[in-house]
Amino acid sequence: MTAFLQIQRLRKTYDDVVAIDQVSLDVRKGEFMTFLGPSGSGKSTTLYIVAGFQEPSEGRVLLDGKPLLSVAPNKRNIGMVFQRYTLFPHLTVGENVAFPLRVRRRPDAEVKAKVDKMLALVHLSECRDRMPAQLSGGQQQRVAIARALAYDPPVLLMDEPLSALDKKLREEIQLELRRIHQETGVTILYVTHDQEEALRLSDRIAVFNKGRIEQVGTGEELYSNPASRFVASFIGNSNFLPVRLRSNNDGVMNGVFPNGHEVASGAFNPALTPGDDGTLMIRPEQMRIRSLHETRSAANAASLPVTVRDITYLGDAMHYAVATPWQQEISIRMPAGHRHDSGLAIGTQALVDWDARDVRLFAQA
Repeated sequence: MTAFLQIQRLRKTYDDVVAIDQVSLDVRKGEFMTFLGPSGSGKSTTLYIVAGFQEPSEGRVLLDGKPLLSVAPNKRNIGMVFQRYTLFPHLTVGENVAFPLRVRRRPDAEVKAKVDKMLALVHLSECRDRMPAQLSGGQQQRVAIARALAYDPPVLLMDEPLSALDKKLREEIQLELRRIHQETGVTILYVTHDQEEALRLSDRIAVFNKGRIEQVGTGEELYSNPASRFVASFIGNSNFLPVRLRSNNDGVMNGVFPNGHEVASGAFNPALTPGDDGTLMIRPEQMRIRSLHETRSAANAASLPVTVRDITYLGDAMHYAVATPWQQEISIRMPAGHRHDSGLAIGTQALVDWDARDVRLFAQA
């Protein structure tokens, strides 16, 4: 599918500080694309360049094949929703939604019909004549979304719009956003540092780190096949185990832990060769803890002796903090009933198993 929005080799510097460097991304029409990364990673800078609030030092942005950077921000016809709701306090809800249409001098009948449609879309028709101060934070943000969509922008930009809301309300609005996106088909660029929010909302996610995009993919792709240690650590939880690589008689790369224990790496990394120091990445939920007398769960499972340091009940799961023979603490997440079946307790010796096929191999940091 042809890209609708093309971000090409964007670079932005402030004196000696590089905010973003060689950022390139193709966004499909109607796609929900999320920029995910820690503070200062360049995700908001990229969004503001698309909006026209900042100018890049280098690079291009094309919208539907046409250059965008030479167009004034108010002429780009792009919708924007910020973290703060930025509603006009002296205007009613209906007047706030109508504002961008009034600026564009749309006929009164069209304005009324569009306001009715947008308020129905965000389930706030009954609030049309209320003032912003009479609304909850979640309602105000839905009004801001309705206003941003009122003039049918080809792209909607959202800069951490839910970060000021509490967790329960944030999750409710996330569901609303998914529904609104499905009903309108608008192309959305969404900025967040919340991985769970990104996974819940997005068609695809661009992971930012230190001014660059490390990987682009669906949430499942990023979680299952992270391209770097950073992506593996930022999407989901991970255990990183240090190994020295060696090749066995079958030519398969094995990993030797600091205590001399050897396991199959189960992964291939063309940047690493036998003798290199590497890192095995394994998700906590992909590991299984068992007592010393229990049998191994699968023929292809690797195992490691550990000491149980802590056990935490999480409702639907049990979290085990365990220490390796070289005193590194790692995490295992098991179904909630597991502790009663295993007889494990704090201070006991145990074995941790994992399927070698679930391992990812990275260069040592």
